Amino acid sequence: MYGIAIDLGTSGFRAQLIDLDTKDVLKTAITMRHPLPGGNVMDHLDFSIQVGPEISHEIMMDTVKKIIERFDVDPADIQRIAICGNPIQLSIFQNIELRDLAYAGKNKQKKLGVENVVRDARVFNASEIFEGVISLPNCEIIVPPAIKHEIGADALAMMIETDFYEQEKPSLVTDYGTNAEMALKIGDKIITGSAAAGPAIEGQGISCGMLASPGAISDVNPEGDYWRITILDEDMSPRKAHLIDPATGDIKEASDLIAKGITGTGVIAAISVALDTGVITKLPNLPNGKVILADGVEIYDRDIEEAGKAIGAIRAAHLTLLVEAGLAYDDLDYMYMAGATGAYIDAEKARILGSCPNFSKSIVQFGNTSISLARELVFDGGRLEEVKEVANRIKADHLMMAESKTFSNFYVCELSYWTQGMPIETYNQMLEMYGLPRLPEPYNDPVIEKRVIKDIDEVGKEGLEVVRNLGIVIEEEAPDCILCRKCEKECPEDAIIALEENGKKYVHYDSEKCLGTSCHRCIAICPVDAIHYIDIDIKTT
Repeated sequence: MYGIAIDLGTSGFRAQLIDLDTKDVLKTAITMRHPLPGGNVMDHLDFSIQVGPEISHEIMMDTVKKIIERFDVDPADIQRIAICGNPIQLSIFQNIELRDLAYAGKNKQKKLGVENVVRDARVFNASEIFEGVISLPNCEIIVPPAIKHEIGADALAMMIETDFYEQEKPSLVTDYGTNAEMALKIGDKIITGSAAAGPAIEGQGISCGMLASPGAISDVNPEGDYWRITILDEDMSPRKAHLIDPATGDIKEASDLIAKGITGTGVIAAISVALDTGVITKLPNLPNGKVILADGVEIYDRDIEEAGKAIGAIRAAHLTLLVEAGLAYDDLDYMYMAGATGAYIDAEKARILGSCPNFSKSIVQFGNTSISLARELVFDGGRLEEVKEVANRIKADHLMMAESKTFSNFYVCELSYWTQGMPIETYNQMLEMYGLPRLPEPYNDPVIEKRVIKDIDEVGKEGLEVVRNLGIVIEEEAPDCILCRKCEKECPEDAIIALEENGKKYVHYDSEKCLGTSCHRCIAICPVDAIHYIDIDIKTT
């Protein structure tokens, strides 16, 4: 009999097939992007509310079905599926209320009739949500609890799957992603928050970016005038690859590993090395506007700006949590880094750029804690009671960065630093003007402990499979379309096509590629107002 652990990540899904008798992981499957249109969790929420949550649920369920089918086991032999993710992803998966997650004001929620929505742990029959999608006659679904509506199972996982929850000294934990969840622990008090870092932190939104998967550049290190490139192999393990001149692209030493793109950790590493070696003298400008990391893999000035916005949002949120909690910078003892970035990043490079506090005395790196918790729940469904007890004991205060003047002031400084090349001394002068403490001096020789080698510590004897091209198309009937193709030319992701079938005109959007409601460039460019991105249907291939 089998179980499946699933992490519904904002940038992609991770799933593992588990033998319930031996407790062995047999196979891992991942998607390269999230199936819903958009580059971050708020895009997914906005899309769900605008077009209807049933549409989002259908898209998500079709993707989970495709993943389950890749495991190539009899669905009747699947006994347990455990799901982790943030509150938005889990609400879409369960097809339950999510409007309370979009509207922070209590009066607005009251008018909508969505007050006091509870997201407790659930165990239910798979047929409740998989009926008509895939037959799982003997399967139960386990969903761990949220602590509050803003603090979901993924945030709970990063607290209990690391040492953070048991730590007695002041500690900070962050699950790095497009929406970077974080928590600060001081004694028994926990303050949570999140930073809308955007897709660049995971390699998306970067010219040659990609999620952490085989073929992704995950690290860069200088060797004389050359850069040594590290690439993830087929088991998602980082391996040293070719040696390249970043200015010319000349290869000094070749490698059997071929780079397909670069993930967020690779971008952070490249920027850090470029700053440290003097390739960059003023942000965000590169010599000749780019550096070359492999054949067809290059980083441009605009990529540094995008990465800088993400790094800046995370550093601003870290500093905001500390300041709002009344904790001095140099009182921070532990920093826990989770997620793919937490696993693959060189902590020293992250310290240089600021995505990891350079004043923390100890840094501990973990991988995907969300799938780790899901896997434990698959191994032992009774573990859910322990998780619920921990969730009940955690009394967390949530700091909304969007409503924090402190965060706003820090982020203004970060934007000026990353996009305008503002010197650190000027940065500190601006902080003083805002009444905020200056950036601290780096802590020398912190203890850095890497608990994992890769994002998912065990992919199973059958290895890892990347589920590409999900084949989910959003179809909108567009009777007024004149087939001018302007929408196709305007789309930055090549996600749209206008066509005529059986005398009717349609617009098709590739759900996996589309940037969703945060883009709408196709709607804006249409000369006859033929498309609206509201009344849509789903087609799968």
